[in-house]
Amino acid sequence: MKKCPFSLQNGSAVIDDNNSISAGERGALTFDNVHLFEKLAHFNRERIAERVMHARGSGAYGTFTLAKDLSAITSANFLHTLGNTTKVFVRFSTVGGGQDSSDNVRDIRGFSVRFYTEEGNFDLVGNNTPVFFLRDPINFPDLAHAVKKDPRTNIPNGNRPFQFWARLPQSFHQLTILMSDRGIPYSYRYMHGFGSHTFGMYNDKNELVWVKWHLKSNQGIKNLTDAEAARLAVFHAQKDLVDAIDNGEYPSWQVKLQVMTQKEAETYQVNPFDLTKVWPHKDFPLIEIGTLELNKNVDNYFMEVEQVAFNPGNFVNGICASPDKMLQARLFAYPDAQRYRLGVNYNQLSVNKPRCPVYNYQRDGLMADFSSDEHRKEMSGINFYPNAESKQLHLGEQAPPALNLSGQNRIYDTGSEDNFSQAGDLFRLLTEEQRVELINNFANGLHLADLETKKLMISYAYAADNEYGEMLKKILAM
Repeated sequence: MKKCPFSLQNGSAVIDDNNSISAGERGALTFDNVHLFEKLAHFNRERIAERVMHARGSGAYGTFTLAKDLSAITSANFLHTLGNTTKVFVRFSTVGGGQDSSDNVRDIRGFSVRFYTEEGNFDLVGNNTPVFFLRDPINFPDLAHAVKKDPRTNIPNGNRPFQFWARLPQSFHQLTILMSDRGIPYSYRYMHGFGSHTFGMYNDKNELVWVKWHLKSNQGIKNLTDAEAARLAVFHAQKDLVDAIDNGEYPSWQVKLQVMTQKEAETYQVNPFDLTKVWPHKDFPLIEIGTLELNKNVDNYFMEVEQVAFNPGNFVNGICASPDKMLQARLFAYPDAQRYRLGVNYNQLSVNKPRCPVYNYQRDGLMADFSSDEHRKEMSGINFYPNAESKQLHLGEQAPPALNLSGQNRIYDTGSEDNFSQAGDLFRLLTEEQRVELINNFANGLHLADLETKKLMISYAYAADNEYGEMLKKILAM
């Protein structure tokens, strides 16, 4: 192996990496210990603020291969031409726990995919469940606070999340999934992924449809009980993913879409933009569009998995947002969080950088570095638009279709929405064994809860399905 010179950050040689400079053999250290101070100062700054949510994660590179030409519904080039391949980066994560938590907790899992397309990055920032606890983002900070550590003791408090969920009945559908056997995936390879939100797709004629993304695991579904999870190493999911890829056992997922027309959205019995609801497959069947495969581990966990900065607003031509209120809020919250964690120039990091040229007039800020960016260097002499000094940039030719919105600009109370029927539909799909596990997991979570919280949860179970309510009431001895 070729030997490389051991150097300081400025490139000068390191003379000794085992002994500091001192005033005599047993004397104090002196201020000319440049190498020591540089090492200590860098070490103090090796960690950045962890993500508030999705802090504990794993990631890998791979490819998406298109199996169905979607030019009829989208202008996105990476979704045209059968067999077209697009490089991807995928990050999996638990959601509620910090870096000090375990891979094997009962929690939903993040499942985020970055498509490095020739037209820019498209980020599908999803989870392993098709729904979520909330339909309005105003509740999200409270959800985060409820599932995080107790602010007084800095210890997880199992009663707090149930207090919150019991007083927000819209969460019951997601909670039913979380308490089911799918609440603890065996590992990231053995779970499905979902875009969860409703997204828009529009074609060259600016005709708009609504879609939901599904990623179905080709490894199958494999889950853990609480007892099984407790016996595994806390880094089990991370090791499982790394080992599988290192051994050439590349995990893959079938990528599918549900498609709804605008006319169907106007009259369908379920609000298609409500994140607490699914679109029934019988009405909107899954359409297979391709395969996603992970085949390369990261070279540096911190640089790639920790510093990857997903943004639900990273769309490409032909894909756009919908009126989903949770998605609308994430369009602001995610890039705002990335600028806080990583700095305003986080998109210059390799894992975040588009694989196509980027031309704009954004300059400066912390860690700005255009030295290796030839297309930006072409424009380095000017930082405003319009101008007469540099090559003018041409604007895109196609904008997303305008949404046909109506109604007064006011607060709309969604408390009377149907919060329970889809949870009941899910309960009735479970086997008897799965129902028993669901109820046992609920009971384990509720055993420290106050009486009112238990009563509310039982009432929600009854509203979903009478047997659901009877089983929960019995096990809680209410």
